[in-house]
Amino acid sequence: MAAMKTRLEKARRIVVKVGSALLVDEKSGTLKASWLSSLVDDIADLRVSGAEVILVSSGAIALGRRTLGLPKGKLELPQKQAAAAVGQIALAQAWAEALRTRNIVAAQVLVTLHDTEERRRYLNGRATLGTLLAQGAVPVINENDTVATTEIRYGDNDRLAARVASMMSADCLVLLSDIDGLYSAPPNRKGAEFIPEVRAITPEIEAMAGKPVSGVGSGGMITKIDAAKIALGAGCNMVIASGHVEHPLRRIRAGERVTWFLAEATPLQSRKRWIAGTLQPTGRLTIDDGARAALIRGKSLLPAGVKAISGSFSRGDTVSVVGADGQEIARGLVAYDSADAQRIKGRKSSEIEKELGLAGRDELIHRDDLVMMTGTADGQ
Repeated sequence: MAAMKTRLEKARRIVVKVGSALLVDEKSGTLKASWLSSLVDDIADLRVSGAEVILVSSGAIALGRRTLGLPKGKLELPQKQAAAAVGQIALAQAWAEALRTRNIVAAQVLVTLHDTEERRRYLNGRATLGTLLAQGAVPVINENDTVATTEIRYGDNDRLAARVASMMSADCLVLLSDIDGLYSAPPNRKGAEFIPEVRAITPEIEAMAGKPVSGVGSGGMITKIDAAKIALGAGCNMVIASGHVEHPLRRIRAGERVTWFLAEATPLQSRKRWIAGTLQPTGRLTIDDGARAALIRGKSLLPAGVKAISGSFSRGDTVSVVGADGQEIARGLVAYDSADAQRIKGRKSSEIEKELGLAGRDELIHRDDLVMMTGTADGQ
């Protein structure tokens, strides 16, 4: 129990997914205000302990359909989008007001599938969310159901939350669910065994997933297993816990029964392994001895240390970093297109805005996006 307790407490960046069935009363179609208040108390406690929190919240359609007087049961896509347009206002207001009582600023972020799958949108989204967290805000993310069509939808917020956790290099993804974890069979079936810990998504684990159990939400254990694949691949631990109790995060920290999915590596290690494994970098940066020494010490690559640039690449592409002898020193995700990189190479970071006409990143490659390739202390 003690180990389980510390997993959430040790996480410095946490994504919490809240489903419609937990947030909205199915019969009345109204918000569960008391439950929301208890969850916000838990979020405030996590922040006091030094953690950053990102919320992925369902509930817009469930709230909007009541306001519009739409019938129960399955809705057509235009009805869902209309309900989302109305309900999203109420949902955002509910989160903003609840967080405000704890002196926390809420930020609404609506995304579609393209926002986490297309490189430029992914990078922009990562930068925006990172800035919000740095300013002390809690981003509240939901799928933009108002405009998303079947072809560009996640369809559930479990997988969306996992993609957000991956994008933001989160340490832990919390899926607040209808049940308290994963079972070997539907929990109401005789002989179903509770699974407290999963270290790999095997065919046997996938076979344990069932169908959605809620009439309000769109997820189920299948989507949670899919989310676990994404999270674990990004080095992010994931936990499935019951949300049908007040203070659900506090209960996880207290070591109550949940299912933990444990990643083999940290988010940073997983990210750097992915960078190092790029088969064909799209560009090449030649650096001086001073920059090489800085990289070995774990520093970022600044434009001032770059002597030459070759290749055509876009922001976010993987490039090779080499020394004057042509030996590859590192690989990393570059923060500028090749044309802009050419303009700022050899210049001080303070000169970037003057040269490009806009204030970009100080680093050409940030240390979190760079992996050493020559067996130095920072090599993977």
